[in-house]
Amino acid sequence: MTNIVRRNARAILFDGDELVLIKRTKPGREPYWVSVGGGVEGDDATVEAALRREVFEELGGKLERAELVHLITDDVAGGIGVQHIFAARLESMNLAARTGTEFAKPERGGYEVVRVPFTAQAVRELNLMPPELAEFIAANTDAIVSVLDTPIRET
Repeated sequence: MTNIVRRNARAILFDGDELVLIKRTKPGREPYWVSVGGGVEGDDATVEAALRREVFEELGGKLERAELVHLITDDVAGGIGVQHIFAARLESMNLAARTGTEFAKPERGGYEVVRVPFTAQAVRELNLMPPELAEFIAANTDAIVSVLDTPIRET
């Protein structure tokens, strides 16, 4: 059995009918876009809790709903890394409340919050990383929206 040595939680994040992404700019590199999210830490109770923490750190945001929709695995030193991809709706966002340590390090480059139409074409036009995520989103736009629009049944 292969060890999972790194876990990340990422959001295909909606604000209304738009996708919220972070445009990354670094000196000497073409701009690229990433989904909101990051590493699961030891004190995160669950992967979803890690996602909610990351959304607050990166956007000063709170999620209305999050549903796991995809996994991406990567070979990394010592085992594999797993990226847990959630479809999620933003309840609120206050960029002035961002707390991520990356914002205090100019050498890490720019982190611009952007909104793009949630269409396969719009996603394909971006340099969205990782490419597996861009492919998943472009191939499954209707299904992803459907997951979030389906009411949660009380048991």
